[in-house]
Amino acid sequence: MPKEFSRIDRIGDQIQRELAQMIQRDIKDPRVGMVTINAVKVSRDMGYADIYVSLLTTEELTAESEPVKESLAVLNKASGFLRGQIGRAMKLRMVPHLRFHFDTLLGKSRHMDALINQAVGKTSAVIGDDKTPSDAEPED
Repeated sequence: MPKEFSRIDRIGDQIQRELAQMIQRDIKDPRVGMVTINAVKVSRDMGYADIYVSLLTTEELTAESEPVKESLAVLNKASGFLRGQIGRAMKLRMVPHLRFHFDTLLGKSRHMDALINQAVGKTSAVIGDDKTPSDAEPED
């Protein structure tokens, strides 16, 4: 019977949980905004971990936006510190090098949602969805 999750996947999930707490608790730099870690992909030889992050803001961000560049620069500069903390927290003999990347999936999903709304229109998907229960006609 094959394993459901490989060791690499489990380590990636644990790194994601640990990093989320560490960035919130230990990184005091104001240039790092509200960072969300969306995914962690660990290489098969455990040499590198690619961490995909997004920033929670009211404006639409791209990889070339100034807040994104600043946050990634701070996170990549703190990667050595974070790597040491992960090694102590997870008790791993070999901790992968951390590489932070901006996750563009959120922007792409907003764009796709806008295209779908434009194609379909703003009509509700279910007929009568906009009626309140008092507006509904009684059945005979």
